[in-house]
Amino acid sequence: MSLDTVKHAAQTPDAPQPWAELGLKENEYSQVREILGRRPTGAELAMYSVMWSEHCSYKSSKVHLKQFGEKAPANDAMLVGIGEQAGVVDVGQGYAVTFKVESHNHPSYVEPYQGAATGIGGIVRDIIAMGARPVAVMDPLRFGAADHPDTKRVLPGVVAGIGGYGNCLGLPNIGGEVVFDACYQGNPLVNALCVGVMKHEDIHLAKASGVGNKVILYGARTGGDGIGGASILASETFDSSKPSKRPAVQVGDPFQEKLLIECTLEAFREKLVVGIQDLGAAGLSCATSELASNGTGGMRVELDDVPLRDSTLSPEEILMSESQERMCAVVEPAKVDAFLAICEKWDVIATVIGEVTDGDRLEIFWHGEQIVDVPPRTVAHDGPVYERPMARPTWLDELQADTAAKLARAADGDGLRAQVLALVGSPNQADKSWITAQYDKYVLGNTVLAQPEDSGMIRVDADTNLGVAISTDGNGRYAKLDPYAGAQLALSESYRNVAATGAKPLAITDCLNFPSPEDPAGMWQFAEACRGLADGCLELGTPVTGGNVSLYNQTGDAAIHPTPVVGVLGVIDDVTRRTPIAFENDGQLLYLLGDTKEELDGSAWSQVVHDHLGGRPPAVDLGRERLLGEILISASRDGMIDAAHDLSDGGLIQAVVESCLKGGKGARLVAPEGIDPTVFLFSESQGRAVVAVPRSEELRFTDMCGARGLPVARIGVIDGDSVELQGQFSIPLAELRETWEATIPALFG
Repeated sequence: MSLDTVKHAAQTPDAPQPWAELGLKENEYSQVREILGRRPTGAELAMYSVMWSEHCSYKSSKVHLKQFGEKAPANDAMLVGIGEQAGVVDVGQGYAVTFKVESHNHPSYVEPYQGAATGIGGIVRDIIAMGARPVAVMDPLRFGAADHPDTKRVLPGVVAGIGGYGNCLGLPNIGGEVVFDACYQGNPLVNALCVGVMKHEDIHLAKASGVGNKVILYGARTGGDGIGGASILASETFDSSKPSKRPAVQVGDPFQEKLLIECTLEAFREKLVVGIQDLGAAGLSCATSELASNGTGGMRVELDDVPLRDSTLSPEEILMSESQERMCAVVEPAKVDAFLAICEKWDVIATVIGEVTDGDRLEIFWHGEQIVDVPPRTVAHDGPVYERPMARPTWLDELQADTAAKLARAADGDGLRAQVLALVGSPNQADKSWITAQYDKYVLGNTVLAQPEDSGMIRVDADTNLGVAISTDGNGRYAKLDPYAGAQLALSESYRNVAATGAKPLAITDCLNFPSPEDPAGMWQFAEACRGLADGCLELGTPVTGGNVSLYNQTGDAAIHPTPVVGVLGVIDDVTRRTPIAFENDGQLLYLLGDTKEELDGSAWSQVVHDHLGGRPPAVDLGRERLLGEILISASRDGMIDAAHDLSDGGLIQAVVESCLKGGKGARLVAPEGIDPTVFLFSESQGRAVVAVPRSEELRFTDMCGARGLPVARIGVIDGDSVELQGQFSIPLAELRETWEATIPALFG
């Protein structure tokens, strides 16, 4: 290395550099040279390459994501919005809740256990960095065909990684999804959500302010694992001709993370921290540049002071490493000793690696030589922005014209019975207990609802019973048929799930999983989904607080279905008034809320019975969703209903079977006059729920629905030990349970 690396770079403009190997395009490399007025040093090139990757810079998605701010509904609950490590909302009584969902898709395909485990670790650190104590996690998952050999490799590892890391942290896993579809065969989606609780005054932000304040790196030592991990893996498609990316996958240590949580929260309580940033994708490159960029000055870093696991690491590798369980804090000089003492108490390695300066540059030194001298904002925030070419797919008209209307329906009750059993036992609708039993749902003692309830629910305050409910949803089949509507349907279902438990939806986080942005059709799908979600949030009054974009989810020309996953958070004043899904009381009346239409396109019925995908997804009516939510919340609060279940994948019959099996009670159903039995059972019309109403509350409940203009129909009664559709079929609960519970263990047990 030259005696002055930065000056040497200026004096050797034509020296070859591996910009392409690091993932930069030629125009991006030229842009870096223009910013610096010279060629970058090797360390600068490493920083720009990871920070300008798709995963870190959002360079293909920024122009569309800005709608979430431009169309944001007025919402008094929002305390911290898009742009910070996680959004924060006011839930009352002085409490704030922060929540966020992110992806760890590509690492989880390469190394399922560590990829999924470190996905949990990363999202938990985002929550800690906001000043909150993590209280729960969730895991929306998508895998390839359930019977494919590679799914048998990926799914058990992913589930074990999520359970192993989350259980060791002592965090309950309260919800999520598991969906199988051949489109995810080479690109499973492993999304992770964490929610944390704090008081309003405890909110912390990622900024380095105060000249002379010290920059402290604390947590695990920096190693060679995860060099360019998520930032590189998530920014390109998989290609069998390329070398293995296995060394790029990070390795997690949940016990180290647990110490990091307690250490950080104690430092917050003692008011020792000015600014804080977790080290996730892009590692130190991200933490230093973002802290400096968000602050009021510059930053000087001595890279020699970074604690290493591998002394052979080059400065470029140290800057790119995504080793886990690390954080950066900005601390006033007078409080450094106290901060370090807390770290020592928790057996957490902590080192002062730099300080805030009065300049406007991020300067990094190695062995006494300056190796980085950059404007930090150009690294962290002002990277390339692309308006990628977009084109509605040429195949979409033909796909939408191929409706489910042509599909054969059951000719009699025996045929309907067989289709119900096929649906209930299909991998997507079957019991997921084999998976969720590997997660601790009740650790910490504040879990009120967890899988398979409509949403997870956590008690926030033990004295007042204030709580929050969270649901994640997303239907890639719907989004394939219409990405604009598909995004709104994901929002609608998640909103409906939260309301069904009695909580009022407040805000959302999203994880937008899409194919390559360099494909005009994939980019069009992404743009339409963003537009749909922004429009939907505006109408429902639920602002986007933050989230994640995961692109390049395809192998060669095989792209995943566009899969916007939407997490909705709601608040409930008293968790003892929650509404579960279980039908538990004989004689209670079953009411169907909402309109049932002939909407079978993209449905579970069309997939399971006919292996068909085509037509248009169910119609979106956000006004109806809002009304339904108000009814469900009021009925829950006022004791008018004892159970509620939203209607979504699989339609009415799937919801009824799940509620019957959960409560151990049967149901006798009667189809309203004039409705086709297939439509009654399997339609996936939106804005609907089935509720169990005590006979003493029937008049009050139906009067409320009528007064507010919500269609309501009595469709049956809780009774017996079978699920029966009058005049068509009867299926004993024992047979339903055996069918529902056998599928996943047979595939993966």
